[in-house]
Amino acid sequence: MKVVIVGGVAGGATAAARIRRLDEQAEIQVFERSGYMSYANCGLPYYIGGEIEDAEELTLQTPESFFRRFRVNVKVRHEVTAIHPQKKTVAVRNLETGEEFEESYDKLLLAPGAKPVVPNLPGVNAKRLFTLRTVEDTFAIKRFIAEHPVKSAVVVGGGFIGLEMAENLRALGMDVTIVQLLDQLMTPFDPEMAVLIHTQLRSHGVKLRLGTAVQGFGETQNGIDVITDRAGTLHADMAVMAIGVFPESALAAKAGLTLGVRGSIAVDERMQTSDPDIYAVGDAVQVKNGVTGEETMISLAGPANKQGRIAADNICGRDSRYRASYGSSILKLFDMTAACTGVSETAARRAGIDADKVILSPMSHAGYYPGGRVMTMKVVFEKKTFRLLGAQIIGFDGVDKRIDVIAAAIFAGLDAVSLKELDLAYAPPYASAKDPVNMAGFMIDNIRNGDLRQWFVEEADALPRDGSVTLLDTRTPGEYARGHVDGFINIPVDSLRERIDEIEPGKPVYVICQSGLRSYIASRILAGVGFESYNFAGGFRFYDAVMNDRRMSREAAACGMEK
Repeated sequence: MKVVIVGGVAGGATAAARIRRLDEQAEIQVFERSGYMSYANCGLPYYIGGEIEDAEELTLQTPESFFRRFRVNVKVRHEVTAIHPQKKTVAVRNLETGEEFEESYDKLLLAPGAKPVVPNLPGVNAKRLFTLRTVEDTFAIKRFIAEHPVKSAVVVGGGFIGLEMAENLRALGMDVTIVQLLDQLMTPFDPEMAVLIHTQLRSHGVKLRLGTAVQGFGETQNGIDVITDRAGTLHADMAVMAIGVFPESALAAKAGLTLGVRGSIAVDERMQTSDPDIYAVGDAVQVKNGVTGEETMISLAGPANKQGRIAADNICGRDSRYRASYGSSILKLFDMTAACTGVSETAARRAGIDADKVILSPMSHAGYYPGGRVMTMKVVFEKKTFRLLGAQIIGFDGVDKRIDVIAAAIFAGLDAVSLKELDLAYAPPYASAKDPVNMAGFMIDNIRNGDLRQWFVEEADALPRDGSVTLLDTRTPGEYARGHVDGFINIPVDSLRERIDEIEPGKPVYVICQSGLRSYIASRILAGVGFESYNFAGGFRFYDAVMNDRRMSREAAACGMEK
């Protein structure tokens, strides 16, 4: 059997190694358009920033080492220009010599990945405007910074690559501005959670121009102008375009293979295309969203590697299936971590799911053990069924393990209430006896049992201030004095029983505290004596962060300053 693989990075290299492990006799030929194979795509921004010092650490294998280990022929700087399914050949061009030839196959695997979106804007070919996809792109940026006095940069786009580039350029001491078309960064997160990402970036000196469209670029004698619709012209020494990717599916389209959403390559669970002898994996393929069931594209390294293994199994005669993608992802932002899995509340509602949520602010480990840090968790579930839909966690310690637990729970089909039953490891340096994941489950169980009714930050402005409801802040007087929601009276939770006659009977009570715990206790006290009460999800700390972000947005709209 002869297998030709187009693309030698994540999915392609994984498939090649797996095929060899399953079939020692197979002839395996990999063509990679760039000059490198099996490189750590996700590590590229950290080499630019100096976190990864040795360029060789970026390449996990070379063609020579891969051949020694697996007897797989890898030709870099070779571009496959056409597929001929009837002849079962591919046309190949040697990018070093210009030589063109055809290569036959019994089975063909497409792993071309995705390429950066570069809109057709004036000046988009400016020499100081970069994209980041390949090792060559990385070296070009690194070399430019080394050879020029680069003190400022504009990053266009607020997704994973954009934020990682912003962090690493800032680590080099640059003045960094992010321009984002939407009103928030990181769209896998709901808007109120993205606020915490905005705050973190601003606290490290990164300027944000949100809700701002780039209209073009202009080269100057010593820099580049980024022309926008709302922020005027931003001048910098360099700019990076990171507004997203689209699938490298041109080969598949020309070969007559069926395409899917956004021009991706349509595949079945076996990673097989509409041609039974052609398979496809990675960022170029359409996958099923494991929560909504919708066909989508999810460009992440984990799914690409798993798909490469599954395609290899099927090429070698086994029956292996890729069920779905869940979008589990994580991002380092200076000393903070932001992670998500499943779908956000926004995405769930867009898919027609009646979603509910809990927001909590637990400590990363036992509060009495030194070094604990607060994290913010949002867990999304379906109202009637309590099906677990997704989670977003932002914090400084322990975020990764909590998001992985919830990702596993979603994959296993657990409902949201079941989070309270998970038997998770505990010792004071690592967790609390009631782990944050368990706490989310307890809260959702309280909602199911009618013990917890919530109100949310998006309802704050609409709360009546006409006396028809009671607005109650249960923090200490000192906390209340440092900042509170307008219209809320202050009765500390520990004094509430003695001062209950200060709350007018027959009116709903909306309660808030710093994190949501004391206000929940207050809600139970109130319910115990006949009041209808609602607890604020997330606490005043969360409310204050959202309101501060809104204030900065209003100021930006009024005076054209940073959002």
